[in-house]
Amino acid sequence: MEDSQDIAAGQNKILAKILNDELEDAAVQIHDDTDAFKMAWETACQVNSAVILVPYGFKFTIQSTIFTGPCQGGLHFQVDGTLAPPDGPDSWPQKNSKRQWLVFYRINEMSLVGGGAVDGRGEKWWDLPCKPHKGINGTTLPGSCDSPIAIRFFMSSNLTVQGLRIKNSPQFNFRFDNCKNVHIISIHITAPALSPNTDGIHIENTNNVEIYDSVISNGDDCISIGSGCYDVDIRNVTCGPSHGISIGSLGNHNSRACVSNITVRDSVIKVSDNGVRIKTWQGGSGAVSGITFSNIHMDNVRNPIIIDQFYCLTKDCTNQTSAVFVSDILYENIKGTYNIRSPPMHFACSDSVPCTNLTLSDVELLPAQGDLVLDPFCWNAYGELQTLTIPPVSCLIEGAPRSMLHNEMDYC
Repeated sequence: MEDSQDIAAGQNKILAKILNDELEDAAVQIHDDTDAFKMAWETACQVNSAVILVPYGFKFTIQSTIFTGPCQGGLHFQVDGTLAPPDGPDSWPQKNSKRQWLVFYRINEMSLVGGGAVDGRGEKWWDLPCKPHKGINGTTLPGSCDSPIAIRFFMSSNLTVQGLRIKNSPQFNFRFDNCKNVHIISIHITAPALSPNTDGIHIENTNNVEIYDSVISNGDDCISIGSGCYDVDIRNVTCGPSHGISIGSLGNHNSRACVSNITVRDSVIKVSDNGVRIKTWQGGSGAVSGITFSNIHMDNVRNPIIIDQFYCLTKDCTNQTSAVFVSDILYENIKGTYNIRSPPMHFACSDSVPCTNLTLSDVELLPAQGDLVLDPFCWNAYGELQTLTIPPVSCLIEGAPRSMLHNEMDYC
């Protein structure tokens, strides 16, 4: 008797071929392939370990679409061809959301993999009059400013994204909201350095995340980590030109934010506005703790190491008495060069809620050109130097702030 697993495998191969034929026919016959993909998804979603194959050599145009679960386990979305959205705001159907393009919702155990490409066709979105770089002196002009996130996972788990190449996303390339067990491996993200808000990977309220062996070059943060994230491991990522790898921004509109157990290691950040950054708004609450930045090479980075608890997008933000508490941050074996327009280390902590337990070990940062700047900046920052640093850091305050010793505030 033929084994039931062999039968299931055979059925899934047939299913993959059927879906492949549907998609090839769609690519040949029409310019809008949305219905073919929806049909393929609905069929695959009902079969265990199904495969949706986007074939090599074809380019498919899909409108803004939500691929909804729950599905049978082990769904495999194989992208060997090219996926693209409608070309710019004027081609976007009025009835469709302009805030997102491909959304995967309530999916468990899915792989989005392949050697193919996602072409976000973002140029016309970046050039909307409302974008900051279009106005005089960075001002914006009136008009709609919504731009779609390329790929978003929402309330999903046990996800693998591997091998894809994504270029020119209108806004964020990837966003993960309320997800868990996310594994991102060997992806390649590119967008021009001046493309607005094109974060490579953004996570929010998401835990147990691995981001490995990837290259990201874009117009905003390579990786941004929002509130509610913990147990995140980032390793062997090449980042830049970009705005670096950021935790935050956190605490906007007096909100509560909690982030913990984040590791960034064995990575390169080059020709970027920032290196490793923690940024919070005045007036927030909560805590950032248990953060390790280890074995990172900086190449001509403007702010290699920065904590900014006065983050603000305008000039009229006021200081407030509450703040997101920043503590237990380790900077270890961070070496390379910095752009001398800014100090190589910048610890700007809240007036009322100091940063505590900042630790520096084997930090050596030299100017990319010109003279050495010997003035790392500290404000209300407490910590220690485990080794001598280059340049020397004399502005960290030893010990713990007296105001914090008996503070019974529940941060997170």
